[in-house]
Amino acid sequence: MQRRFLLGSLAAVALLATGAAHAQNNVLRVAIDATYEPFTYKTPDGKPTGFDVDIAEAICAKLNRKCVYVEQVWDSMIPGLQARKYDVIISSMSITDERLKVVDFSDKYYKTPSGIVVKEGTPYSGPASLKGKKIGVLKGSTQEKYAMGELKPAGVQVIPYEAQDQVYLDIKAGRLDGTVADKVEVTGGFLSKPEGKGYGFVGPDLYDVKYFGYGVGVAMRKGQDKLKADINAAIKAIRADGTYDKIAKKYFNFDPYGN
Repeated sequence: MQRRFLLGSLAAVALLATGAAHAQNNVLRVAIDATYEPFTYKTPDGKPTGFDVDIAEAICAKLNRKCVYVEQVWDSMIPGLQARKYDVIISSMSITDERLKVVDFSDKYYKTPSGIVVKEGTPYSGPASLKGKKIGVLKGSTQEKYAMGELKPAGVQVIPYEAQDQVYLDIKAGRLDGTVADKVEVTGGFLSKPEGKGYGFVGPDLYDVKYFGYGVGVAMRKGQDKLKADINAAIKAIRADGTYDKIAKKYFNFDPYGN
């Protein structure tokens, strides 16, 4: 009798363990920085939303997994991934040679240019024409890398911030003269709002691979070949079945996939 009870108990424990493992395998922990409208931000009730989030949900649907979002400060994204705090980063992270040394990426799921934003009417003939100005950038971003490589040597004061929305607050308060940011994000998160009145882009679209990479992809730890293949297949599928276009039209009046 005791033996039957013991066997039954062991079977129950094994069943629970299997169920827990199955539930865990069905979850994809997704890191986001929810300060990057319209790509990743929060609704008034605190729910993550935006283009990145909708793409993540579409990918999870193809993988038959549930997206669980983990908020992370941008410049700690890759360390958090390597520390296994989450499984992937789906938060407008550009695929760059520097990042490819430490993490892996899926195929791109969008590619948009960056740009320099300052007060309208600011004379601009190149980085040197912004000498003495204070330009805020997102810490750890490709835009910071560009600003440090091109603007700072020209005499521009480059100030990194933990979140892009903090940059906009300091521009509004007069503590900054402008920013370098993704053109779509800065249009939706700043220029199209009352606080962005009187500001605009100067200079050409910024695409330089040395700074901005090859487009935005899903970041994951090295060696996750199956996960990478599954995510690439999911991106291909949502591009083919119209899901991608449907999501894009919610946020943009153009195709953000790029060339």
